[in-house]
Amino acid sequence: MKRALVLYAHPCEESFAASVHHTVVTRLRANDWAVDDCNLYEEGFSPVLSGPERRAYHDIGPNTLPVQDYVERIRRARALVMVFPVWNFGYPAILKGFFDRVFLPGVSFGMVDGKVQGMLHNIRRVAAVTTYGGTRTRATLAGDPPRRIVMRALRKTVHPGASFRYLALYDMNRATHVQREAHLTRVYREMDAF
Repeated sequence: MKRALVLYAHPCEESFAASVHHTVVTRLRANDWAVDDCNLYEEGFSPVLSGPERRAYHDIGPNTLPVQDYVERIRRARALVMVFPVWNFGYPAILKGFFDRVFLPGVSFGMVDGKVQGMLHNIRRVAAVTTYGGTRTRATLAGDPPRRIVMRALRKTVHPGASFRYLALYDMNRATHVQREAHLTRVYREMDAF
């Protein structure tokens, strides 16, 4: 079954990110994906890794107990689509916290002979759909951490042959209506081809 986990990380329902999120979910469903729409803010996901969680981080099995529902959701997914804004050249805290708390040893990776080995081989497609307040040049000069994490680090945790898409609208602070609509059209097409 085509099952996609959509991680959405924006607190404002009137935002452009909400329009992007709506487009992603609508187009995936129109193309026969079973969508697990995980709106981290609406679900009240806590991004805070507690002291006890950190101490049990490497205790495979018990480490998943505080976030078991999210672990099961990501294990059921065949695709992962993240919809988020880039703030201060990084993920919103709630999405970063999701990675910290859910992408655990024994869930997204294991250690084999001292090397990280990906474990989310059920995930065969990944897309990040995002906006940046600044230009691509500014993001590149800052190292563009969100893009690098998706295209490099996340790649190590999923199926080795997984396809990746990174759909970014840069310079959102000055984007015109035409540019925003063009980004939505690109997202529409990419999700149709997903």
